[in-house]
Amino acid sequence: MPSWLNWCNCEGALPHATFEVGRPPPPEIMDSRENAVYDDMNLYITPESFIIEPNGGAEVLVVGRHDKVTRVQPASGGQLANLRPTRRICGVLGTIHLLSCDYLLVATHRLFVGVLNGAVVWRLAGYDIIPYIPNAIQRKENETYLRLLRQTLDTKFFYFSYRYDLTNSLQRQRQVAQSRPEVSGLLQSAEQRFVWNGYVLRQFNCDKMEKFQLPLVLGFVSINQVEINGQTFFWSIITRRSVQRAGTRLFCRGSDDKGHVANFVETEQIVEFNGQLTGFVQTRGSMPFHWHQLPNLRYKPRPVLVPGKDHLAACSLHFKEQVGLYGNNVAVNLVDHKGAEGELEATYARLVREIGNPQVRYESFDFHSECRKMRWDRLNILIDRLAHEQDQFGVYHVFDDGKLVSTQTGVFRTNCIDCLDRTNVVQSMLARRSLTAVLQKLGVLHVGQRVEHASAIFESIFKGVWADNADLVSLQYSGTCALKTDFTRTGKRTKAGAMQDGKNSLMRYYLNNFADGQRQDSIDLFLGKHLVNDNEGGAVPSPLDSKRGWRFFTFPSVLLIAVAMFMITMTYPAEFNTENLLFMLFWGAMIAVSATGILHYGIEFVQWPRLFPPISFRDP
Repeated sequence: MPSWLNWCNCEGALPHATFEVGRPPPPEIMDSRENAVYDDMNLYITPESFIIEPNGGAEVLVVGRHDKVTRVQPASGGQLANLRPTRRICGVLGTIHLLSCDYLLVATHRLFVGVLNGAVVWRLAGYDIIPYIPNAIQRKENETYLRLLRQTLDTKFFYFSYRYDLTNSLQRQRQVAQSRPEVSGLLQSAEQRFVWNGYVLRQFNCDKMEKFQLPLVLGFVSINQVEINGQTFFWSIITRRSVQRAGTRLFCRGSDDKGHVANFVETEQIVEFNGQLTGFVQTRGSMPFHWHQLPNLRYKPRPVLVPGKDHLAACSLHFKEQVGLYGNNVAVNLVDHKGAEGELEATYARLVREIGNPQVRYESFDFHSECRKMRWDRLNILIDRLAHEQDQFGVYHVFDDGKLVSTQTGVFRTNCIDCLDRTNVVQSMLARRSLTAVLQKLGVLHVGQRVEHASAIFESIFKGVWADNADLVSLQYSGTCALKTDFTRTGKRTKAGAMQDGKNSLMRYYLNNFADGQRQDSIDLFLGKHLVNDNEGGAVPSPLDSKRGWRFFTFPSVLLIAVAMFMITMTYPAEFNTENLLFMLFWGAMIAVSATGILHYGIEFVQWPRLFPPISFRDP
């Protein structure tokens, strides 16, 4: 476990939690600031209802187990006098309807991450899924839905805070406070693109329970107290994964008709020093037009444009939204300029030209070609080309009394084919350059001093945090840790890192072909894209029923038998003669034929999503 994470369960209220390492919550902050969301609660389970009582709160949340009505009412001493709490919880995550009944989702354990702008940030470490009707008839399909639900909640990692809005950047928090001062509750002010349990929270249909609704962010958070030149400050990274077009690596690519792209992630770098806050935001996301790269058992399926789609409209809608959210956009494209990736690069460049938006500039950099033979120092060519605009965009800078110094007027939107490995390397370099400028402005660094030369300890922290960020973002999208993190961690490409990349690539191949269909289903269920019909498996077919053609069973069976017979014929011959050689040739030919058949009909052996199969996939 990293040293900045400390275990804290919900057996005690937050002020009584013990934090051995890191930055503990200041007592004066704990006493003076009221939580936006209740942080420590008792859960009572009666035959009629769930009752959630905040410690020291003046109200309780009552959820009917039969009528499913949710209400907030004043706490009364007699109401719970004869009841004992069933358990302690540290958050209400939502409610969801499955086949057997509805289920209540609650947070039961949490890990301390750090204190950001005076508010504690936690990582979800345990949860419970509680049925409304405990003895409901359990159907096979319902158990499958429960497994899918747990699969998403087990994703590494969900983060939350009871007082700090993790879904909004510092700059957006100020904009929300100015434009909607009447808003109360974290969920109401949250940026819905980054609230992963937004759907299940909305199912309560209760307007008065904002202090019970705990928003979850999927991504990465690191909060670090560091010292440079005798000056102490806090340096933090917050990465937020979007729920729009959320999915897995090969089943979720490109854009939808609304301009929402796959693997859209916002990363914010925050510095806290002497009552001042700065924030620098970057984004990443799949190339914003209609393309896919569906698995087919090939090591690297060919990415292709989706025919019959309006690519220009999707790209235009995407950048219209991005400019509205972030200001000027520099679209940094790191894909290859040759082969299949080159066709996508040419399409992207053409679409940006046709859009003709003066607030969008396209910057293409063939990462693999420029940095071949481990010449990663050549990435400085790209950073130099972006330097002028980075200086123009600036950072968000504010004093803790609310005095505004500057805002960030634009964003770098970086992508490669996956928006993972190459993207993270470039983002970490842009973040380092921004951090140098910020620390010089704050007086932490001397004029002309660079952050990478100021402190070896901080340099190690910086590289480690950005490599951890790469691993978590990659794990959530592709199922494995990131590639090329040896450069992020050490500043150079190594042979050991290349070998680790090979191992991760093989794991990605297996997961993307044989496991990600179920993972895609779990995301679609949790985000409410698939609504469970009570008649599934009865009056209407269940989408969970998997249909496989004869090839799915025949070719692998023949291959296994052929391999076994080939090995037996080769290992245990009484003597090598013409008959044995003919047997070996026959079974060798059967191995070749069956393996060729499996590769030729590869899509029939892939584990496909069952709730929303890709349009181009057809059952055999």
